[in-house]
Amino acid sequence: MCRATWAGLPISTGYDAVQQKHSHIDVVFANAGGGGFAALGSITEEHYQSTFDSNVKGVLFTVQKALPLMRDGGSIVLTSSTTSISGTPAFSVYSATKAAIRSFARNWILDLKDRHIRVNAVSPGVTETAGLNELFGGGAQAEGTKDYLASLIPAGRVGQPEEIAKAVLFLASDDASFVNGVELFVDGGQVQI
Repeated sequence: MCRATWAGLPISTGYDAVQQKHSHIDVVFANAGGGGFAALGSITEEHYQSTFDSNVKGVLFTVQKALPLMRDGGSIVLTSSTTSISGTPAFSVYSATKAAIRSFARNWILDLKDRHIRVNAVSPGVTETAGLNELFGGGAQAEGTKDYLASLIPAGRVGQPEEIAKAVLFLASDDASFVNGVELFVDGGQVQI
């Protein structure tokens, strides 16, 4: 079962609170991500279900529940990942969820065109977060993995959360008023080579 939350509350409760204080929502940023490594042959139903529930089902229903409050001409930004287009060993389930998110953006621009609501996806690459450190085993192991991955990135380093946030803010802003359905890679050039 998907238990999407917003500030610790069920999604519907969060939207109810917004509706009580504001007449509409201008922007929805649907950011969900979680998963672990499991090679084909060792993927369990639980692993599959929990990853898809969080990353796909959570995003779908977060956006869908926001639609009645969204103003026409608003913006939706979804978080995909570079893993949606580049292979990563033992990460196929997570990668598939992020490909689904990218597909949502392509399809939802058609569903929402009459309301002039833009839908775009931001696809971060390796980004310095607590979740990434945990995924890579923490401590020296995580640092070693990040150093290795940084050597594969043309920018020569991993990204910072603030860099991803700036890309999201651009896609959500009026500066991106003619940007619709794109996948913006914020990855230091890694998937471009």
